[in-house]
Amino acid sequence: MIELLPLFLFVAVCLVLMLGYPVAFTLAGVALLFAGLGILLQHFDPNLLLALPDRLYGTMTNVTLIAVPLFVFMGVMLERSRLAEDLLSNMARACGRLPGGLGLSVILVGTLLAASTGIVGATVVTMGLMSLPTMLKRGYDPALATGTICATGTLGQIIPPSIALVLLGDILSSAYQQSQLTLGVYNAEPISVGDLFVGALVPGLILVVFYLVYLGFKAWRSPHLAPASLDQAPSLAELLSSLLPPIALIVLVLGSILTGAATPTEAAGVGALGALLLAGLRGKLTLAILRDVVQSTTRITAMVFGILIGASLFSLVFRGLGGETLVHELFTGLPGGTLTALLVVMVLIFLLGFILDFIEITFVVVPIIAPVLFAMGVDPLWLGIMIAINLQTSFLTPPFGFALFYLRGVAPDSVPTAQIYRGVVPFIVIQLLLLALIALEPGIVSWLPNLLRS
Repeated sequence: MIELLPLFLFVAVCLVLMLGYPVAFTLAGVALLFAGLGILLQHFDPNLLLALPDRLYGTMTNVTLIAVPLFVFMGVMLERSRLAEDLLSNMARACGRLPGGLGLSVILVGTLLAASTGIVGATVVTMGLMSLPTMLKRGYDPALATGTICATGTLGQIIPPSIALVLLGDILSSAYQQSQLTLGVYNAEPISVGDLFVGALVPGLILVVFYLVYLGFKAWRSPHLAPASLDQAPSLAELLSSLLPPIALIVLVLGSILTGAATPTEAAGVGALGALLLAGLRGKLTLAILRDVVQSTTRITAMVFGILIGASLFSLVFRGLGGETLVHELFTGLPGGTLTALLVVMVLIFLLGFILDFIEITFVVVPIIAPVLFAMGVDPLWLGIMIAINLQTSFLTPPFGFALFYLRGVAPDSVPTAQIYRGVVPFIVIQLLLLALIALEPGIVSWLPNLLRS
C-alpha cells in the first residue's frame, strides 16, 4: 500500500484543484503534506528537499522561459492596440458574399491573431466581442457561431509562437535529458522550443484547413445556419492596410526562428518590440495603455512562474516517493508495450482536460509520463506535438473549458450556455481527428524540421 503513495499524491492534487484552490499553492502544499507523510512512514528521504533551492534557481534563470513574459507582452499589446478590429471588419466584407463567409473570416482572422499573440483568452474575448453580435444579427445558428469562435481562439495553443509550446518545450527538454541519463547517455541534445515551433506549424495549418472545410461544408449543406451577406467588399488598399501589420509581425517572429537567425527567446523580444511599434503607428501607445499592458504581463507571468515553482516541488516529492518507478512499471507492464502506453497517456490527458487547465496538466502530468515514454523510445518532438494538440482540447471540453468561460463572459444573455457547449463538439472531434492523423502519419510533424535541417 505504501508503494501507492505517489498515486495518492496525484489524485489528491487533482481533487484539491477541482475544489478551486490556486494551482501553485495546491501543488506545493499537497506535495509537502505527502512529503511529511512519507517521512513518517520512512518512505521519503527528507534530504531530497535540499535540492529544491537549486531547482528554483534553475527555473528563474532559465533563458528559454524568458520568452514567456515577452510573448505575453506582445499578445496583450496587440490586443490593446485593437489591431484585430480593422482586420476582422475588412475580412468579413471580403468573404461576406460566400456561404458562411463571416464564419470563414473569423477563422482566418483568428489564425492570424494566434500566430501573432499566442494568447487563447485574448483571442476568444476579442473575437466574441467583435464578431458574435454580427453573426447572430445576420442569422447564424448560435451553436455554430459560438463553436467557431471558441475553436478559433484555441488555435493560439498550437500555432507558434505559442506560450503553451514554450512551457511544454521546457518540461519536455528536462524530461528527455533525465530519461537519457537513466539510460546512461550523458550528452543527449535537449528538445528546443524552436523545434516544437517548427514541428507544430504544419499540424496547426492543417487544423485551420479542417475548420474552414467543416464550416464551408456546413454552410453549403444548410445555408440558413450560416447565411451570406451583401456587404460591399473592401478596397485593396483597405484590405492590405489591415493585413500587412500582423503578417509583417508574424514573418519577423516566426521567420527569424525558422531561418535560425534568432532563438525563440530572441524572437520573442523582436515580437514585443514589433507590437510596441504597431501600437505606436496606430496611435494607441499611450502611457495608460502601456501601464495596463505591463500590469497584465506581470500578473500572467507571475502566475506562470508561481505554478512552475509549485510544480518543481510536486515533481521532487513525486519522484522521492518512488512515483517514476511506479509509472515505469505500470507502462512497461501493459499489453502492447509502447503503443498501448501512448494510447493510455493520450486518453488520460484528454479526460483530465475536462477538469484541469492545460497549465496544470503540463506541469503535473507531463513530467510524470514523459521520461518513461522517452525511455521506451518515443520520439520527443512527435510526442510534444501530440500532447500540445491534445491539450488544446482542454480549452473546449466542458465543464471547465476556459474558452467556454471566456466566451460566456462576453456572449449575450440570449445565447444559452448549452448552445455554446453544443457548438464546440464538432471542433473537438476535428481536433481528435488531427491527433489520430498525426499518430498514423508522424511525418506531418517531422517533415518541416527535417527539411530545414537539410
